[in-house]
Amino acid sequence: MPELPEVEVVRRGLRGGLLGREGCGPAAGAGPRVLKVVVRQPQLRWPIDPALKIIEGQHLREIDRRGKYLLMKFDPGTLIIHLGMSGTLLFHLQAPALLTHDHVDLVFEHGVLRYNDPRRFGAMVWHPASDGPLEQHRLLVGLGVEPLESGFAGPLGGQLLFEHSRGRKVAIKQFLLGGQAVVGVGNIYCSEALFRAQIRPTTCAGRIALPRYQRLAEEIRLTLSQAIEAGGSSLRDFHAADGAPGYFQMDALVYGRAGQECRRCGATVRLLRQGQRSTFWCKGCQR
Repeated sequence: MPELPEVEVVRRGLRGGLLGREGCGPAAGAGPRVLKVVVRQPQLRWPIDPALKIIEGQHLREIDRRGKYLLMKFDPGTLIIHLGMSGTLLFHLQAPALLTHDHVDLVFEHGVLRYNDPRRFGAMVWHPASDGPLEQHRLLVGLGVEPLESGFAGPLGGQLLFEHSRGRKVAIKQFLLGGQAVVGVGNIYCSEALFRAQIRPTTCAGRIALPRYQRLAEEIRLTLSQAIEAGGSSLRDFHAADGAPGYFQMDALVYGRAGQECRRCGATVRLLRQGQRSTFWCKGCQR
């Protein structure tokens, strides 16, 4: 499943392709206009609302991200997109031949934004502006602080994790994956950040002291930032908005390296299951 870095890479790619043209984007006052919405398969994780047709003739104003959700903003409302397990969102200057799982097209003035999803676990949810603030939408309302924004920078991140973890008996990895304190730290990057911070993934979240949370917050920001710069990870066939693969997994310190030597201490990288997800860690480095 695409995690925060992959979704951010897609957002940046789409923003460049759709809002990066001369005369487009927030600074210019208007983005490209949607000429047509084509829905070939409305049954994704949730059915696509026929009201999405309202964006035909409307200008795209901005493309934002909240956690793992892409937010395409128009005057009548916002299209909330989640890529699910296998979704890809590619922008084409000219529409290519249709593939089997090409479910949705947003036809713009200068190209086509096409959504492909073999498993159909992704989602396209329309939030009308008349329904109230976007941050109160059911998919967004419970999300924690963005790890790459100012609310998680410096000592604020460690303090936030420390305060949210008090009294919690859940393992630190599960605490981070929950997303209530900090959003978007998914399975791949959670394993990496915990390794870098030298924290065992099974450690009780409520027993970790503030200084260790300070380091963990720093490593979360660093890990996610490096993953974005590397274009994300190609695990589960992730591709960016232009179809380019990501390369972060080539530099992973523990993820996907079970049975291999730790790149720090030479011990064997271990694999365990937490909440039906794979966790990679090093007994020699993580205490």
